Amino acid sequence: MPDVSLPDLSGIVAVVTGASGQVGHGIALRFAQAGAAVVAHYHRDQASAENLVHRLRETGAAALAVSADLSEERECHRLVAAAVDWGGKLDALVNNAGVQPVQELAGMSVADWRAVVDTNLTSAFCCTQAAADAMRASGGTVTHIASIEATQPATGHAHYTASKAALVMHARNAALEYGPHGIRVNAVSPGLIHRPGLEQAWPEGVRRWEQAAPLTRLGRAEDIGNACVFLASPMAEWISGHNLVVDGGVGAHPTW
Repeated sequence: MPDVSLPDLSGIVAVVTGASGQVGHGIALRFAQAGAAVVAHYHRDQASAENLVHRLRETGAAALAVSADLSEERECHRLVAAAVDWGGKLDALVNNAGVQPVQELAGMSVADWRAVVDTNLTSAFCCTQAAADAMRASGGTVTHIASIEATQPATGHAHYTASKAALVMHARNAALEYGPHGIRVNAVSPGLIHRPGLEQAWPEGVRRWEQAAPLTRLGRAEDIGNACVFLASPMAEWISGHNLVVDGGVGAHPTW
């Protein structure tokens, strides 16, 4: 039974990449709670993905865990094919898989750069291309998980911020080109999302965030899931090429 507080996604087949991670877990759970059948992608953490699928099934949703290395083009296409084979179609894709290492730009190698860009950006390009082929006949939605760092640089995050900025523009361009086929493409840019132990590992950063954010708290994974469910729903049927910032209002905080 879908959660009545969410748009009804009953009958929708959705793929969430990076679903074994915290944000991906939250996105997949909200899709399931909205009534969607969910393909939960993971790369290495099989136990976490299987635990997630068990939890999704407890909500009454159909769910499947699929492993793929999305830095490989053929693996992106295999993931989409597995979803279509399982669900009979594909209606929604959330490109959430990503990494966020911290490394100074001066000492960054090309290999370091490519490892982040291929995981965060190229995988979304390949998965979107594969998904669009599957959606071409009946339409669908694609949502990229970008970041507020797409427009705000951070020391040690040059490869990450560049990849997220590119995701926002890729979403706009894909919206332009795939729109005539009934495919909507958007981005969601989260702010700082709470994770266990964050306050202990980075107390000063958490304190600064809470002081800067008008809503006075860190984000939760389900906040991002809510945004993704909305964008995949009929309520957003005339929204495409948009970057939805989900940051508790921190972007409105003055910088002077």
